[in-house]
Amino acid sequence: MSRVLIIGCGGVANVAIRKCCQASDIFTEICIASRTKSKCDALAESLKDKTATKITTAQVDADSVDELISLIKAYQPELVMNIALPYQDLTIMDACLACGVNYMDTANYEPEDTDDPKWRAIYEKRCKEAGFSAYFDYSWQWAYREKFEKAGLTALLGCGFDPGVTQAYCAYAKKHEFDTIDTIDILDCNGGDHGYAFATNFNPEVNLREVSAPGSYIENGKWVEIPAMSIKREYNFDSVGEKDMYLLHHEELESLAVNIPEVKRIRFFMTFGQSYLTHMKCLENVGMLSTTPVNFEGHEIVPIKFLKELLPDPASLGPRTHGKTNIGCIFTGKKDGKDKTYYIYNVCDHQECYKEVESQAISFTTGVPAMCGALMLLTKKWDKPGVYTVEEFDPDPFLDALDKYGLPRRENHNPVLVD
Repeated sequence: MSRVLIIGCGGVANVAIRKCCQASDIFTEICIASRTKSKCDALAESLKDKTATKITTAQVDADSVDELISLIKAYQPELVMNIALPYQDLTIMDACLACGVNYMDTANYEPEDTDDPKWRAIYEKRCKEAGFSAYFDYSWQWAYREKFEKAGLTALLGCGFDPGVTQAYCAYAKKHEFDTIDTIDILDCNGGDHGYAFATNFNPEVNLREVSAPGSYIENGKWVEIPAMSIKREYNFDSVGEKDMYLLHHEELESLAVNIPEVKRIRFFMTFGQSYLTHMKCLENVGMLSTTPVNFEGHEIVPIKFLKELLPDPASLGPRTHGKTNIGCIFTGKKDGKDKTYYIYNVCDHQECYKEVESQAISFTTGVPAMCGALMLLTKKWDKPGVYTVEEFDPDPFLDALDKYGLPRRENHNPVLVD
């Protein structure tokens, strides 16, 4: 029925591709493309004779618009799934526009080189205007709205779990549970243990840049920025237990504030163990999280990229990770004139994920929503030209697909609130 080009072959792409192959009536043909074609070939070989989906592979540099255009024109997909790095969002969007193909990704754009003078000038202007200093934001991709509308194409942004499913949860709450929403708290808990002293559950470079940045939240329509990891709460998570969680800046806050404008406060919390925080602070203090190149014995290296090479590959954590994740949203608001609270979330087991798709739950909880988002676009359940985040579409068929493909929702109509 559909031909899909998937760019990326890391842990999340591995999950998304395997799940696409479970719906071979929709995903009839897939091309896996990456800078390292051998990784694509190995994944394709592992799926041989296990799916009716026809799988091919290709080599592509996703930083090159010309290479991307050549590949897209040669393969002629109905959809490009960008499961590469967020640094490459804009080049892939440009290529999709040039070729007349729909686009989707799992995380919003951020630059690889944060010292680039041209980018820096725009970034510093945005910091003053918006009120937060994170390197990643939606403005770069929202700028493509008119281009995609005029081309009659859809670009779906941030269709992982958070962002992605969390926004669908918000749309679902607004549609079915509330007349007005007052507060949203997004809670991301990983209760897994991989046995390493220090490792990240997804791309180390992206992960460490995100969690070491200043935190921020939205209060009465304005951004409030705080020092990194300076607001801590404890919460007792279903199926996981009591965990420390910290307020972070996260991209879905930006779009939710636009699309659910009556919300008075939106916050995002993520759990971290003390060992992780101690290692991260030490690495930050000695400059290993820097994106500024340094000269070492005649070679220019970027410290955080060098660190990435030293840390365990997130895709290798699956067989040794035990425990569960719990990710969801807690709401307060009103229904029929009465105060109401509501919590919608998912619990995912690391070992069960590995048994099914040879992945830990962090990659699983991102890869499955990516597949389900693609399913929505290919079946035209989500079908409108322009650039959109997940909460701008009907949440019902998407959440039904998540229930079916491994991320079933749970609900609590009397949750403990976060103070």
